[in-house]
Amino acid sequence: MAGRWIERWEPEDDTFWKETGERVARRNLYLSVFSEHVGFSIWTLWSVMVLFMGPAYGVDPAGKFFLISMATLVGALARIPYTFAVARFGGRNWTVFSALLLLVPTVAAYLAMEPGTSYTTFLLVAALAGIGGGNFASSMTNINAFFPLRKKGWALGLNAGGGNVGVPVVQLVGLLVISTAGATHPRIVLAVYLPLIVLAALGAALRMDNLAPVRNDTGAAKEALRDGHTWIMALLYVGTFGSFIGYSFAFGLVLQTQFGRTPLQAASLTFIGPLLGSVIRPVGGRLADRYGGARITLWNFAAMAAATSVVLYASVQKSLPVFLTGFIALFVLSGLGNGSTYKMIPGIFQAKALARGLVGEAAAAHGRRLSGAAMGLIGAVGALGGLAINLAFRQSFQTAGTGTTAFAAFLGCYAVCFTVTWAVYVRRPAEAVSATAPAPAYAEV
Repeated sequence: MAGRWIERWEPEDDTFWKETGERVARRNLYLSVFSEHVGFSIWTLWSVMVLFMGPAYGVDPAGKFFLISMATLVGALARIPYTFAVARFGGRNWTVFSALLLLVPTVAAYLAMEPGTSYTTFLLVAALAGIGGGNFASSMTNINAFFPLRKKGWALGLNAGGGNVGVPVVQLVGLLVISTAGATHPRIVLAVYLPLIVLAALGAALRMDNLAPVRNDTGAAKEALRDGHTWIMALLYVGTFGSFIGYSFAFGLVLQTQFGRTPLQAASLTFIGPLLGSVIRPVGGRLADRYGGARITLWNFAAMAAATSVVLYASVQKSLPVFLTGFIALFVLSGLGNGSTYKMIPGIFQAKALARGLVGEAAAAHGRRLSGAAMGLIGAVGALGGLAINLAFRQSFQTAGTGTTAFAAFLGCYAVCFTVTWAVYVRRPAEAVSATAPAPAYAEV
């Protein structure tokens, strides 16, 4: 079984799925979750490292926000090549390589984390951590190919949610270190992750599979780029995942800067929101499978706007309890929205295939082909939303000393996302695509 290549893969065939496909797909899913989990932890490592950077490091709050912005930026950009690496090298093979690559930013941070290191060095090391963000794109593209359409919401939600849990876990590790060893021992956090990286690579090497039917298709990539739905979904994913990752990076710094929390106090609160947002992501996928991703996404944006209004009020009133309530609600809602928006992607392209007259396996293959290509692009743009959030916080704190202006901007963004979701995917299309091909029922995606 050299290379562990699977030549035949037909998940939409019920007999194949029950006899062979489901068992193999689940095994790859669980190993993918672990590898992506470690990748997310390394990507968001600097949300923890900045809590260790006391006055001796000579980095002000604006400088710290810029450090985490560098990691966010590189993670977003890395998602594009990582998307196409699965088909080029195989899902198993790329998972092994991308996991081992995480040793680079981890070892670099281990060497750099001490007072006296130049800010330029910190910027470079934080940027290296961004490669962990690419693991999400390759993992989601890989798992998308393993599961039938009716299971994608659950599978993609579990894969992404399990990966997202890497954010609160690294923050919990940071909390444990700060509360026991103190805020002067960041290297202990890094030492914890070195063996986990090796385990992720080893598990993928021994138990994951490559799918031979999945091949790079530059035509699919170009078609996805030209399709307006790719960019509309990228905007919606900015609103959901961009919020999740941006808030995950910034939460601890906001608590320290705006509410005067100590590193220990900030670390004891930072993990709660990302944990809840990660755990609930598969629920968003399940709800989307049952009720339609567009409907769940629409009302989720309405709820995110309401939660942001609470946070905005708390920021003005300087009320930490109200702030925490609203901010944690935002994490939960961003997690739900992550699950529902990602379920929409394969559903949209499947609906378009059916509208073109394709049926059965031909429609399913067309949907897999375009949704796989679109996912990486959408994931990359969505992650750039996290960069925008970090930069908005940096500017807001630099000019006004609080995050109030940034929260007002986020409220406007959620209103835009709500409107776009309703206009494009929820309301009934006004007319048919042609006399023989009805318009896709996007409210069902």
